[in-house]
Amino acid sequence: MNKAKILLVDDEADFREVMGATIRMWGYDLIEASTGKEAIGVLTDKNPQIIILDYMMPEMDGVTTLKEIRKFDKTVPVIMFTAHPDIKTIKGTEKLGISAFIPKLSTFSDVSASLKTTIEMIINK
Repeated sequence: MNKAKILLVDDEADFREVMGATIRMWGYDLIEASTGKEAIGVLTDKNPQIIILDYMMPEMDGVTTLKEIRKFDKTVPVIMFTAHPDIKTIKGTEKLGISAFIPKLSTFSDVSASLKTTIEMIINK
């Protein structure tokens, strides 16, 4: 069985380190990007099966990044982390094909259970 490749996009290095270690521990291949532009750059080269994308990033936020990603790939599942899990944040993103929103409460909050469940649901579709 091939390991799924997951692209983790987040501007917080500490969060990428912790989540990245967790995702690798689950047995997935991990690709990391610290900006939206970097994510778009690796998308065509690395061809991830799932993208985990931070909502709030400097320069190019998660929604803008996802709009760019959708120009290349309309079907790749995207899980969006957000520190602001409210209706205003989520509204308008349904057309972009987001598989799930997961609250990111702090850099070291334990979001891993929700993330693992979501990844497994996507892979086992």
